[in-house]
Amino acid sequence: MEEKSLIDILFDDENEDNIILLDNQGNKTEFEQVAIIPIEEKCYAILHPAQKIEGIEEDEVLVFYIDEENETLTIAPEKEAVKVFEEYENLLSEEG
Repeated sequence: MEEKSLIDILFDDENEDNIILLDNQGNKTEFEQVAIIPIEEKCYAILHPAQKIEGIEEDEVLVFYIDEENETLTIAPEKEAVKVFEEYENLLSEEG
């Protein structure tokens, strides 16, 4: 079975597994995927930590910029993250 890249997993509508990310020190953190939000030709992933992360409340999520070319995720700057989360809330309200 061919191993999927992180980007393939994120964009797989049928994926229900959590995502494991590595930080710069090689530490693994598990996340539940909440949504993929495209804005202005960029894509963002809203992820919820599946484990306790220092400084992150239990009900908080993190917004990551998806760099498809380099197959990486980077935490979005606060200004972008707010915009992404507002778009997510708009989409939820449209769905009812």
